[in-house]
Amino acid sequence: MKPSTLCRVFNLWPPFLFAGIRVRSISPDWRCASVQLKLTWYNRNYVRAHFGGNLFSMTDPFWMILVMHTLGREYLVWDKAGEIEFVTPGREDVYAEFRLDDAVLDELRAAAADGGKVLRWFEVDVKTASGDVVAKVRKQLYVRLKPEFRPAAAAPE
Repeated sequence: MKPSTLCRVFNLWPPFLFAGIRVRSISPDWRCASVQLKLTWYNRNYVRAHFGGNLFSMTDPFWMILVMHTLGREYLVWDKAGEIEFVTPGREDVYAEFRLDDAVLDELRAAAADGGKVLRWFEVDVKTASGDVVAKVRKQLYVRLKPEFRPAAAAPE
């Protein structure tokens, strides 16, 4: 699937659509993604700020998808863990920008070259348009070469 197609699919996907989450872009090389969460009457919490579950949901799949597509079909990529720190109440639209650089991809390839599993944390801040941080989100990914691409001497885990 092309990034532009996935972007449209996400924007029609009910969990994102009804939460007010909009995927603004996914770059053609799968290195960047931009996501927006609009604050509306139906997705506010009791104190009229963003519902925390929506703040986490807007960031949930993107590190895994970007890493999966940039590493290629030779690798298994899964979400392993996630955490969120709420910094300040979000009382306006918020945004998250995901950027994956070559150094991280090289690090993952090198660490997974022997066939073992790799666990790595990725971070993204959820910010207002003016740059105020509303939440800090961390996701841990599991990365591993698929069995058919592992070195012959690699022991199964």
